[in-house]
Amino acid sequence: MKSDLVKVLFLIAGIIFNLNVQAQVKPDNRLQTPENVKNFLNGKITNSENGEVLPGASIIFPDLKIGGTTNAQGVYSFKNLPEGKYLIEVTFVGFSSILETIELKGNMTKDFTLSPTAVEAEAVTITGVSSATSVKRTPIPVTIIKKQDLNRGTSTNIIDALTKIPGVSQVSTGAAISKPIIRGLGYNRLVVVNDGIRQEGQQWGDEHGVEIDEYSINRAEVLKGPASIMYGSDALAGVINFTSIEPASEGETSGSILTAYQSNNNLRGVHGEVNGNKNGLVWGLNGTYKAAADYKNKYDGKVFNSNFNEKNFGTYIGVNKSWGFSHLYLTRFNQTVGLIEGDRDAVSGKFTKVVNNNGTEEEVTVGSKDFDTSDPVIPYQKIKHFKLATDNSFYLGNNRLAATIAYQRNRRQEFGNVLDPGEKALYFDLSTINYNIRYHFSENNGWKNSIGINGMQQMNRNKGVEALIPEYSLFDAGVFFYTQKRIDKLTISGGIRFDTRFLNSNALSIDEVLKFQNFKRNFSNVSASGGLSYTLSKAATLKFNIARGFRAPNIPELASNGAHEGTNRYVHGQQNLKSETSLQLDGGIEMSTSHLTLSAYAFYNSISNFIYYRKLVSGSGSDSIVLDGNEKLIAYQYAQNKANLYGGEISIDIHPHPLDWLHIQSTFSYVRATLSEEQDGSKNLPLIPSGRLINTIKAEFGKKNKKLRNAYLKLELDNTFAQNHPFTGFNTETKTAGYGLLNAGLGGDLVSKQRTFLSIFLSANNITDVAYQNHLSRLKYTAVNNVTGRMGVFNMGRNFSVKVIIPFKI
Repeated sequence: MKSDLVKVLFLIAGIIFNLNVQAQVKPDNRLQTPENVKNFLNGKITNSENGEVLPGASIIFPDLKIGGTTNAQGVYSFKNLPEGKYLIEVTFVGFSSILETIELKGNMTKDFTLSPTAVEAEAVTITGVSSATSVKRTPIPVTIIKKQDLNRGTSTNIIDALTKIPGVSQVSTGAAISKPIIRGLGYNRLVVVNDGIRQEGQQWGDEHGVEIDEYSINRAEVLKGPASIMYGSDALAGVINFTSIEPASEGETSGSILTAYQSNNNLRGVHGEVNGNKNGLVWGLNGTYKAAADYKNKYDGKVFNSNFNEKNFGTYIGVNKSWGFSHLYLTRFNQTVGLIEGDRDAVSGKFTKVVNNNGTEEEVTVGSKDFDTSDPVIPYQKIKHFKLATDNSFYLGNNRLAATIAYQRNRRQEFGNVLDPGEKALYFDLSTINYNIRYHFSENNGWKNSIGINGMQQMNRNKGVEALIPEYSLFDAGVFFYTQKRIDKLTISGGIRFDTRFLNSNALSIDEVLKFQNFKRNFSNVSASGGLSYTLSKAATLKFNIARGFRAPNIPELASNGAHEGTNRYVHGQQNLKSETSLQLDGGIEMSTSHLTLSAYAFYNSISNFIYYRKLVSGSGSDSIVLDGNEKLIAYQYAQNKANLYGGEISIDIHPHPLDWLHIQSTFSYVRATLSEEQDGSKNLPLIPSGRLINTIKAEFGKKNKKLRNAYLKLELDNTFAQNHPFTGFNTETKTAGYGLLNAGLGGDLVSKQRTFLSIFLSANNITDVAYQNHLSRLKYTAVNNVTGRMGVFNMGRNFSVKVIIPFKI
């Protein structure tokens, strides 16, 4: 049935392909102001070198949540816009972007001319600031990843797609489960936002990924540095902000069909989306089916139970009027993913699994057919994430009131009993109500000020046969003030915030034995930041920022009482933990000339009360032992110490004239992290990524071609250095060898009559089939293969990928 579905979708894509090729260019009268329409804005976008129109150029008002593209004559138009001053972003691939604040009042005509460029140096960010701002004017580093960049890469989940950004890495458990790390910090020290809503799942767990559909994302922003002022607790490391909604232009219905395939694990994906916009009524639908069998590498062959499948859905509806906008979003993420144990037969070295043999458990070797399915076997988990949100903005004179309210329900079920396959060993049911209310004052004499309150109400319930953490309820609220002042070449920004969090943890007894006791905690703290961005010249910008952030302890750190799966540990929480507080300094320079683009940043982050767990010692001085069933486990408990992290990132892109189509690129990132006191002989922090150097040679051409546009060809050497500073305390980590991966890619847009009717992207990763283990791969510490003597499971081997996108517009 699944293959039939794929065939139908390919048939639909073929019909759309044919319609796009046959589409006729029709005259457009959008430069004529329509009758009975208020605040009408239109214009034409052209090439500054020759005056040619630029069809398909993008025009976006980030704060108004509206955008559009130019038609075949290079014309754009908007109607019923609210009056006031707003930042507008005008972009076209291969041309310099325009960021300009314009005052909307009455009917206007405004033309733009874009200049060809080798690198787009301007961009807008909405992450960590009160309203849309130029990236150049933010004091801390922000990286923008657009849809085209995501399409050109090869990944198995949305976090995997971001790991080429300097300073960003991932803790992975196979191909489907990835947790983001920014500058050495992740889990509850990093906030993920999706369409303005803070994503709330089980961020504390190793095997809990980010529940966001990879194919639905149109844009990602990565802020590296504390962002507690806007997001409160947990934003010590930074923020990853995903945007999936991209409304169609006024009067149009548009969308696309995406198909993807990867050779290594037979990953196949299909995604369809359609968006409409008529007289201010905006709507959209999207759906994804993704499935993958077990991945393989040179040492392990096919890695058993690394398969997964996803079935995701999203929709939205709303109105954009002169008084503002009101949008309603609904998404559903549904993933089934195998849990890799890595057990092998002692004689043959083949992977093994546990089966039900007439009511008893039996361990058998895995057969060849077991590797080819996308349906995992026990142990596996099901993750369902439902989200319903409303995003609103109302204009009160020249000021603006924005309100976002969302309901999320995250359900994670783990199945691990072959004798009772339907039994849920773990079942976390987490419900969250998020709220975010902001009041933006109109810009006055270069000042942009905002005040607001945001937070959440959260409740977690255990519905499985096991309980690793107690049931709890949480209320979180924070008030903030943010300001930005522009003085000629200097932009100063910063703010202050106060947060309070109330946590009520419930008692739980199992077989009349108290496992979790009832307790209540309250955490309050102040965050603040101040920074500046100074334009040295048209080509160079200096940045500096100092920020104080905080993070309240999470429920596992406060109340854990159970075995830590995959290790020989029994972990106890510590109810008296204090909030982590950080003081971080950031400084850097960004340069962009006709031949060179450069960015270089350094940071130092001092964290007080850093939370980690350490081994408990018995009264006799030996290890404390806990009997869990028939298994003896070493006891650990969470504790606190001071930690220091420092490092930086450098990116350079050389595009020498007259070879503007040639790019010689290098990115380097490094972070070092230590505790102030040794723990079991080690001062290093765990889960710190290795240094990384990525060198790329890329050719881009066809920007003016009438048949093939935005074509590219690249060759990449991805070097990850050895990690010789692991946290060796309590046998937590070992050193990890370095490795280099050779990658390549090519693609472009096929054009007919000024319209793109098909985009194709081909890539090859790990071409030389290197067998390697990333330091942040949790599979590195699975069982030893007694036949080869190698410990753990290795990462993915050689992988070829093809991605085809067919856009359509009505």
